Amino acid sequence: TPGSSPRNLLDVDTFSKSDPVVVLFVQVSGGNEWKEFGRTEVIDNTLNPDFVRKFVLDYYFEEKQNLRFDVPPGSHSALFGAQDFLGQAFVALGEVIGSQRGRLERPLTGVPGKRCGTILLLAEELSNCRDIITMQLCANKLDKKDFFGKSDPFLVFYRSNEDGTFTICHKTEVVKNTLNPVWQPFTIPVRALCNGDYDRTVKIDVYDWDRDGSHDFIGEFATSYRELSRAQSQFTVYEVLNPRKKCKKKKYVNSGTVTLLSFSVESEFTFVDYIRGGTQLNFTVAIDFTASNGLPSQPTSLHYVSPYQLSAYALALKAVGEIIQDYDSDKLFPAYGFGAKVPPDGKISHQFPLNNNMENPSCVGIEGVLESYLQSLRTVQLYGPTNFAPVINQVAGTAAQVTDGSQYHVLLIITDGVISDMLQTKEAIVTASSLPMSIIIVGVGPAEFEAMEELDGDEVRLSSRGRYAERDIVQFVPFRDYVDDSGNHVQSMARLAKDVLAEIPEQLLSYMKTRDIKPRRADP
Repeated sequence: TPGSSPRNLLDVDTFSKSDPVVVLFVQVSGGNEWKEFGRTEVIDNTLNPDFVRKFVLDYYFEEKQNLRFDVPPGSHSALFGAQDFLGQAFVALGEVIGSQRGRLERPLTGVPGKRCGTILLLAEELSNCRDIITMQLCANKLDKKDFFGKSDPFLVFYRSNEDGTFTICHKTEVVKNTLNPVWQPFTIPVRALCNGDYDRTVKIDVYDWDRDGSHDFIGEFATSYRELSRAQSQFTVYEVLNPRKKCKKKKYVNSGTVTLLSFSVESEFTFVDYIRGGTQLNFTVAIDFTASNGLPSQPTSLHYVSPYQLSAYALALKAVGEIIQDYDSDKLFPAYGFGAKVPPDGKISHQFPLNNNMENPSCVGIEGVLESYLQSLRTVQLYGPTNFAPVINQVAGTAAQVTDGSQYHVLLIITDGVISDMLQTKEAIVTASSLPMSIIIVGVGPAEFEAMEELDGDEVRLSSRGRYAERDIVQFVPFRDYVDDSGNHVQSMARLAKDVLAEIPEQLLSYMKTRDIKPRRADP
């Protein structure tokens, strides 16, 4: 939910201060078109407004969500003249979330020759629906339903809907042959139980299980999340009532009782919690310089740089890098090549710095990586073989130095093909799976990429010499699946980035969870 607060605005009213409003426009994915998303209220007569109205947006880590904030001088007229314009700011939603404490200040621009002041954007996650409840219940003196034995009771929980209907949201296990069952503790998300509304009715039915599926109704009771949560300090006992029995029998009291033995709530942390708590994503690039790519000077080469368009390598690098860079505060990206003979002595290297600086292989921004990549194409000799393990081990070594959750590494490998050191690579990935890192592999060119699918580990968990990967940390996509005939690279590269980055938040969370690392609290 970005909120906004412009500061030191231009004064356009002759007799008083300006009456500003902020209008948010959202760019349609993969296009140039902007659509108005919403407006804040108008605040009269001030150059330092604090707006109350928030914009509620769906956030996707894997997409570049471009926003534009326009500051016209008020909504007295929907049509304002260019001479009244107070300025505008362009920003990606990821930049706001990736900035310190989810707070980003940007200069307003757009009025030639004048300083327009700044706009302060604040982002926070709407979070009331990520709590997880754990509870345990038991029952006493339930009605006997079975002819030969006692009952086989189980509970069914229902969430009430806006229209008065009920939706089943949980069933306990069956406890056999008892009128005093104790059910196992179970967990359920708050949103599943009551949709985040703490006072909404939760109905619970008690049944006697029958093998043929015609379970007998014992009785029911109703409660709410708020009422259940009081059990954190005391036992809560509910009477189980059977309405039909109640009508028939005058002396009917109840069909037994259910007691809530324990109830606890835990927050499930999200990707945004860690980013706001200061976790940095460190982005490293490794590019395949093996001879199978073809001579860079030839138009058939996968590295060929035409005056009209970037190579597949450059396109893939830009697509992924431009999204990840929003979460990396220093914007310094180590970039390596592998599989080439490197000057001055023509030695084969599988992790040479693209900027030719062994001491500091970092390039400034994605543009810096592209520049160093193009420079390397002119100076190294494409050779072979295609070895991944050295560069994976290099990043794993860096990741192993800081494992407290403040740093997470993403390695992008762009390659044309068949891997030469499969055994060593599997070993390297299995070792890296216990470290704060993820690996993205983009396959360019026409080769078959079966080995990459094995490394991806979506179908079968990757293993090496009897050791299984602790987490799935590899995501592979073939570049050719994203090149459409229309030639709209912007749209197809947005799709590529979306698919390779979609698993990163879950992979980061799985690392934090297995290490029991909580996000640092962002300063209020």
